Amino acid sequence: MEPLERLLNLVGLLLETHTPLTFEQIRATLEPYAQGNVDTAKRMFERDKDILRDYGVPLELVDTDAWGTEQGYLIPKDQYYLPDIAFTPEELGALMVAAQGVRGDNPAEQAVRKLMSGAEGGVLAGLAGGPLASGSDAGGDLVMAAADAAQAHRRVRFGYRTSKGTTSERDVDAYAVVFRAGHWYLAGFDHERDEVRSFRLSRFTGDLHDAAEGAKPPEGFRAADLVMGGPWVSTGEEQAVIALSPDVAWWAASTLTGAEIIRTRQDGWVELSVPVADERALAPMILQLGPDALVMEPATLRDEVVSRLEALVG
Repeated sequence: MEPLERLLNLVGLLLETHTPLTFEQIRATLEPYAQGNVDTAKRMFERDKDILRDYGVPLELVDTDAWGTEQGYLIPKDQYYLPDIAFTPEELGALMVAAQGVRGDNPAEQAVRKLMSGAEGGVLAGLAGGPLASGSDAGGDLVMAAADAAQAHRRVRFGYRTSKGTTSERDVDAYAVVFRAGHWYLAGFDHERDEVRSFRLSRFTGDLHDAAEGAKPPEGFRAADLVMGGPWVSTGEEQAVIALSPDVAWWAASTLTGAEIIRTRQDGWVELSVPVADERALAPMILQLGPDALVMEPATLRDEVVSRLEALVG
């Protein structure tokens, strides 16, 4: 047996035992220590104990009974296992902003994104179930301003540009901030449209302005529901228009969540409107269709597809 396997088996045995085990009991259970020469087995066991303790494993020798006539080994679970790490939404937000201060795909940012993926019930929400693209498309100041507004249940105003390039002023009760696939979203009640929507922070045309006291999220509200896993969403502002050949149009219309047929052209091609959350995730799917798909809008998605094609040619 390899030394590492032997050590892991020893740790597993001493973690799961309900009573301290003597060396003879360990020797009778684990094959490596059951060799014929007891002295050799004892020396091996002593070396293994020292290695485990050097690595911080709390291996203890304790009395096996109330009279102390015999001693055995165990590993207390409360000392071996790390406690769950709990962060408030504010702490997670501060960690994320600090991690993004380092350029590039750094380990600190990856770690914070993993922490956020398990966060529930806060104004900052991370999503699991899909790849989180490295980096963020929104500045730390804007992210924290949005998180502060959501935490305090404030009504905010901001300029917003849709994927089609149209701009308007938005009046929103801030509920939560969501991170998905490299994008930050503000989720809240849109007073102009009289419904709950999500807004990508990178499409804000200016600062976020406090307007008044806002309403609290409704009972059972989950910000993650507004930004679904995968490259598309069923609600929100982002819309892509894709022209598809008759050979694949039926498949795309029935497969892509929230897809709607805009029109069928004279040449038989079908133009489809698809809600999209992450252009970098949708682009590879479009490329898989080859010459049967053509991105009409937004320009950013078209540029993403073109850049990937150019990279393939290169």
